[in-house]
Amino acid sequence: MKFLQTFAALKYPNYRLWFLGQLVSLFGTWMQMTAQSYLVFELTRSPAYLGYISFTFGIPSWIFMLYGGVIADRVSRRMLLIITQSCMMILAFVLSTLAFSGLVQPWHILVLAFCSGIANAFDAPARQAIVFELVEREDITNAVALNSTLFNLSAIMGPAVAGVIYMFFGPGWCFALNGVSYVALLSALFLMKLKPHVEPVQTISVLSSLKEGIRYVVSDPVILPIMCLVAVTALFGFSFITLMPAWAVNVLGGDATTNGILQSARGAGALLSALVIASLGRFEFRGKLLTAGSFIFPVLLFVFALVRKQSLSLFVMVGIGIALVFIMNLANSLLQILVSDHLRGRVMSIFSLTYFGFMPIGGLMAGTIAQHTSEPTTVIISSLVCFGFSIIVFVFVPKIRRI
Repeated sequence: MKFLQTFAALKYPNYRLWFLGQLVSLFGTWMQMTAQSYLVFELTRSPAYLGYISFTFGIPSWIFMLYGGVIADRVSRRMLLIITQSCMMILAFVLSTLAFSGLVQPWHILVLAFCSGIANAFDAPARQAIVFELVEREDITNAVALNSTLFNLSAIMGPAVAGVIYMFFGPGWCFALNGVSYVALLSALFLMKLKPHVEPVQTISVLSSLKEGIRYVVSDPVILPIMCLVAVTALFGFSFITLMPAWAVNVLGGDATTNGILQSARGAGALLSALVIASLGRFEFRGKLLTAGSFIFPVLLFVFALVRKQSLSLFVMVGIGIALVFIMNLANSLLQILVSDHLRGRVMSIFSLTYFGFMPIGGLMAGTIAQHTSEPTTVIISSLVCFGFSIIVFVFVPKIRRI
């Protein structure tokens, strides 16, 4: 019975297609992310440049993502995803071609990262909101948890495989395999049998619609602090991911394989955490778990900054993965449950913006600070900021713990 509860969302045929399509596609995505970051570090030997790539990817989020949320509330989310996923597939093949030809330069990766960021700005709100079309409301938390399971299962396998392929065959194959992986999700989207899209009657302009979504978030006493927690975690907490290639080489004395294994260890912890949340089903202490994750994460991040042995670093990274999912997964599911249906796309676009918009800024800051101090010093600062904000939320927003 517990096993069936863990995978409750898979009883819906459309969600099964989504699950399988994403499983393949996200595997390729993690391969490219891992190989791309290490390629940039090989070409530049600069932690700061790793931050530039992250920041360049995030710029379009600030320009387009809120608008993308409005679009996701007005058009077929499936068709929007087909368009964005096709664009990302083309960009992956362009990068692989540059890598195979030996012509790839850091500025090429910057340009392609910006283009990918544009596609992601429209993809992320639709990707978050479409889950509500695939399952019933009571299974939303389970579906979000299984989405996280997919993401983190891919985060285990993708970086590890990418590290091996990179070492023996080069980065071009990582990028090419990512391009091929998009076919799985595109096929799933075409095969879904969704209710016909009914375009809502528009009585207000796009700008007014966008403002309505922002006012809704800002005025809600629970949704706003949850968004702020996600923003701080993305801005400061996730910055350590940007530094992983430099950390593997400069701190642990490793190589591309070390980088892949570190990323996979975080993914393993996140997968375990997501499965635990999924197995709990329709539980009523989401707020308490979210609060626990907000404290555990910065503590483990501080410990990680002090460790110099690879084996111990991997162990701590597993714990970091567990805590991160408690924060991001439960924040996502709580927002999906709390938000009004007609505002779902816009609210989830704000959620996506706090993640995809603040994380690159954090990456840029982390890379710059690490360039002038060190990678461990940067991570210590990040952990202290996250811990301090968790205390603020705990003291001033007790309502979250009662959700």
